[in-house]
Amino acid sequence: MILTTINGIPLYSTIAEALQWAQARGLQGYHTHTFQNQTGYMGGFTHSTAINSNTPTPQTTSTSSSSGGGGGY
Repeated sequence: MILTTINGIPLYSTIAEALQWAQARGLQGYHTHTFQNQTGYMGGFTHSTAINSNTPTPQTTSTSSSSGGGGGY
């Protein structure tokens, strides 16, 4: 069960849920937060790694440009 989200990352009531979330994002481990006097579990060894795994990878596009030459004097 999700207790809340912190920075868009779910805080779960069980370690198993946090580990499952982490594994789906290529992370390991979990860390804890306290929410309303209850310990919650978040996937990833640190909050920073959890946040970084939840950030979408920016799309890159490649463009090429060329300019026509010439022009007379």
